[in-house]
Amino acid sequence: MTKPLVLAIALAFAVPSPALAQQAPAGAAQPSSPAWVERSNELAQILVRAQAGFAPEGFSYMGIPGYDEKVSDLGPDVGERFRKAMADARTQLQGKLRLERDPQVRQDLELLVKAADEAAESSRVYETLTLPWTDVAQLEFSGLQSLLSDQVQPERRQHALGRLKAYVGMTEGHVPITEQAMARYTARTGDGTLLRPTKLEVEQALGNSETYVEGIRKLFAKYEIADAGPALDEMERQLDAYADWMRETVLPEARTDTVLPPELYALNLKQVGIDIDPNVLIQRAQLEFMETRAAMQALAPRVVEARGLKVADPGDYVAVIDALKQDVIPNDQLEARYRTVIDAIDPIIRREGIVDVPNRPMVMRLGTEAESAAQPAPHFKPAPLVGNTGQQGQFVLPVTVPTADGEGLAYDDFNFDAVRWTLSAHEGRPGHELQFTAMVERGVSLARSIFAFNSVNVEGWALYAEAEMVPYEPVDGQLIALQFRLLRAARAILDPMLNLGLIDRERAGEVLREKVGLSEAMTKQELDRYTFNAPGQAGSYFYGYSRILELRMATELALGDRFDRLAFNNFLLDQGLLPPDLLADAVNRTFIPAQRSSR
Repeated sequence: MTKPLVLAIALAFAVPSPALAQQAPAGAAQPSSPAWVERSNELAQILVRAQAGFAPEGFSYMGIPGYDEKVSDLGPDVGERFRKAMADARTQLQGKLRLERDPQVRQDLELLVKAADEAAESSRVYETLTLPWTDVAQLEFSGLQSLLSDQVQPERRQHALGRLKAYVGMTEGHVPITEQAMARYTARTGDGTLLRPTKLEVEQALGNSETYVEGIRKLFAKYEIADAGPALDEMERQLDAYADWMRETVLPEARTDTVLPPELYALNLKQVGIDIDPNVLIQRAQLEFMETRAAMQALAPRVVEARGLKVADPGDYVAVIDALKQDVIPNDQLEARYRTVIDAIDPIIRREGIVDVPNRPMVMRLGTEAESAAQPAPHFKPAPLVGNTGQQGQFVLPVTVPTADGEGLAYDDFNFDAVRWTLSAHEGRPGHELQFTAMVERGVSLARSIFAFNSVNVEGWALYAEAEMVPYEPVDGQLIALQFRLLRAARAILDPMLNLGLIDRERAGEVLREKVGLSEAMTKQELDRYTFNAPGQAGSYFYGYSRILELRMATELALGDRFDRLAFNNFLLDQGLLPPDLLADAVNRTFIPAQRSSR
């Protein structure tokens, strides 16, 4: 149950030193940061220094030097030590805020104070309510993969051996992280009031353990890290022993009920950026679900006609999607077939004036077995924000979902022609790839690109990007775009209902399979996400998207025929990852007045 704390510390706490230039990709102009951005970045170091010792892997992943061989702290009293560090940082930041006069730096300081407060609150709530269990194999795989990647410079990859040795206790002063994790769990297991991990997640961790070990070995072999054999053998021995301990100690007392205490679920919603009552979220998403389903029923007959499909009821959108899925793309052709759509999207974005895009191709690849175990849904893997010498983010497409028995369920949701459009728009352009690239290339302040990070900010833009592309896609691509929008509404209904005890897993699965049209693999991935991988996060797509639509409508009403979609979308990206309220304030204070005076 320590994963949420690790996420709270490591999701995006990689703020660089102001002395380290944020280099644009090779051939691109180095962004010139305004003086207020440099000042903001300097002040952000207060929070960086406070957090760096607890989850250095996150700092390292974003390219900050000095952390490549350091590992997470799961030692005694880590929660208390972390909260003290947050309190000390908050005091310093508040002192800077009292003296600061620049309004933009002040706003960034307020974001930093809020980040410190929320991290401390997360630590307190989880320590109060949950028994601290860690999937150590996943932690080690993720920490080592963040160094052993094409996105990392070759000289930095060599530090992976130092990190591995720290994980297994072969470095002076380091206790094996498996021992730290067992000690944390054992120290509090006598308290029967603490929430145990779910049986589902412990069984899945056991099923994935060997996959992670093999994945780590493959990474060390691929990047030819010398003299790693003894440390790899020790890692495998320790993770095997940790798996045995989980079977004997953790699994027997794991809970079968996945409902979270209200305080814990409320915290999860707050962490991802959902600031409304979950019951209100459910109501809004139900309306979106019904309206999107009606649009799909109307569009489905056009898809049948355009594609010459044989479907008994052309208005049965699930049957039409099943017919489209028969056009299977073999795994060895997926990257090439996706590339044809990816290459077609940029000219459309430019022609239609949707948003500015860079003059270079984006990167897409298939996920490995271990990557799919760690993150079984399609995702975007950002490039380092610091010291970037041309590394690009990657759109990663998994092909299986791991099961507790170590086998995998095959997707049919991402390997057919019609799905390529909306998935590429979300993970690629104009979605996540463009969003994260902008943070490096447009000189966005680090408080806004890192510490303001939450799923509502990030996923809201990506779903909005999908919607911006729909009118220019073929009719079958439009139907799948609506299916994915239907899924986001279903997430905002089912995630809170499951966590509030308003629906069971079986019925939620029926909705996903029979009403949304998902495969068994995708359904399992979704249900695992809602109940233990990231409770609360799934509703952020719909909520973030709806907040951007509200802001755009208000802006169009304010500007009338002066509204410029290209300028509006570029402005949103220029703000980094501001929360919805602050983003709306920026539009109202800066964008709308500037547009009114420009003509």
